[in-house]
Amino acid sequence: MNRIIIIGGGLSGLISAHLLNDAGMDVMVIEKKAYPFHRVCGEYISSEAIPFLKSLHLFPSEYAPPVITKFQLTSVNGKAAQLPLNSGGFGISRYTFDNFLYKKALGKGVRFLLNTEADQVSFEDNQFKVRAGQSILNADLVIGSFGKRSRLDTTMKRGFIQNRSPYAGVKYHIRTDQPTDLISLHNFKDGYCGISQVEDQKFTLCYLTHRDNLKKYGNIKLMEESVLYKNPFLKSLFQNADFLYDRPEVINEISFANKKRVEKHVIMAGDAAGMIAPLCGNGMAMAMHSGKVLSELVIQFMNGNISREQLENLYRQRWKKLFARRLWVGRQLQHLFGAEWTSNFAVNLMKNVKPVAGYLINQSHGSPF
Repeated sequence: MNRIIIIGGGLSGLISAHLLNDAGMDVMVIEKKAYPFHRVCGEYISSEAIPFLKSLHLFPSEYAPPVITKFQLTSVNGKAAQLPLNSGGFGISRYTFDNFLYKKALGKGVRFLLNTEADQVSFEDNQFKVRAGQSILNADLVIGSFGKRSRLDTTMKRGFIQNRSPYAGVKYHIRTDQPTDLISLHNFKDGYCGISQVEDQKFTLCYLTHRDNLKKYGNIKLMEESVLYKNPFLKSLFQNADFLYDRPEVINEISFANKKRVEKHVIMAGDAAGMIAPLCGNGMAMAMHSGKVLSELVIQFMNGNISREQLENLYRQRWKKLFARRLWVGRQLQHLFGAEWTSNFAVNLMKNVKPVAGYLINQSHGSPF
């Protein structure tokens, strides 16, 4: 039986593990942490992913995820607008959802190597060698699903990693009185903050900020009080919500730069292949969709129906067709956020030219898969 190693047990990696295992493949997932654990993520899944999850019996209905159908936007100085979110979605924490997918995969026989970081991959004579901890593992195919930023990005000398990114992400879980069907996006200087409900009546508060904000104020709490509080919605939220963590989850140098989908024959999925601006709220759905697309081609390759070169080329083509425009739209929309004038413009657009605003929102969403 041919072996497939998936490096990284996030959504794209876990979905790939399910699909490849269901097709009779020998699958091992290497994950540097142990489930369950928190990730910096907006924790909203657009509805495009629901039919796919239900088809695999992987929709987390037992957690009663809240249905989200409305979108609120506020500017840096507190102007606000609200629109129906036509496509909609649901909220669930990565702590819960990743663990749910992991347990389902484990029950099927997928093997996991947890608390272990893969830090080197080589390809020779049509075989891979993966160094993970103290072990050297052999594989016929390696999938890179190691998220936004990884040591492997550095050891593989990926192009985007050579240029420093100015963005950091911060996430909390809170309890607040925001409507359960609303996802809100609040601007502040050089950043924006998303809030929506997940399971158990908790809310995810996750924001992206420029490193200059952190550098100027020296610590997260002081930065929040000095920068985020300038938006009255955020000031009220931070002062009145019940924060459920002792400290936030933080990730530095989040990159939205273009990434290669195949590096030294390692096929990338999820954020390792390209990350959409978080304001679009579609990263989780896109990660799962990329795992689906990749797995369908990998099955053809493992069954001898296509060559490795065809696998790699077809994946590049399909990924570009499905996701490249969405990432581009996300990057353009991001220019409307994080400054007083542009965020006011975005709010006014939502208030006064609702068809255009709805069209722009829909352009960042995909069709059911």
